[in-house]
Amino acid sequence: MVVLADGAGGHKGGAGAAEQVIRTAANLFEDWSPNSESPETLLGSIVHEAHVVIRLNRVLTEEEPHSTVIAMLLQPDRVDWAFVGDSRLYHFSGAQLLSRTSDHSLVEMHIKTGQWPEAERHRHPHRHVLLQALGHAEPPMPDFGMAAPLRAGDTFLLCSDGLWDYVTDAELGKVLDALPPRQAAEVLVNAARHRANGRGDNVSLAIVKFSEKA
Repeated sequence: MVVLADGAGGHKGGAGAAEQVIRTAANLFEDWSPNSESPETLLGSIVHEAHVVIRLNRVLTEEEPHSTVIAMLLQPDRVDWAFVGDSRLYHFSGAQLLSRTSDHSLVEMHIKTGQWPEAERHRHPHRHVLLQALGHAEPPMPDFGMAAPLRAGDTFLLCSDGLWDYVTDAELGKVLDALPPRQAAEVLVNAARHRANGRGDNVSLAIVKFSEKA
């Protein structure tokens, strides 16, 4: 199980919301029985239980905590995932992008409906407005995905907008293909921070890379 959460809504509130997502995922995964519960059921439970806890914690603080989530479950020869918000999952084969999740954001909706050009995504005046997040008033409706079969060279990148806002898809693929995960993570984080020039959001990422069996 790989989980990435990007919290917001005040310094302490955002961090607490993200931590709650990770804690909820760990607890539910520990109790998960693949023989009696589907991957989608587990992933959906993580999303909804974390949302409920974040909402309950709002009464203890004056902040408005919320969080994105990407949860990815690895099994033999397949990967399943669920997400809410604008943290992304990318699936690469070598340097080639096979797919990425579609953000639950206002700008993504405007791009899909032809109201805003993809090339001008970064100029949208409300590009960070989320349509869904854990902790929002409306219960989240996660999107699900899966990939199978898995092959050597398949790489999955989970990341917050603090990375993808400043690094292109082509650059992501090139770095992930050329370097081992730890080195790739260092290069990508440094690139995002340099380009943000102090304006960027926190950078969170996780990389899972499949190679030939020894």
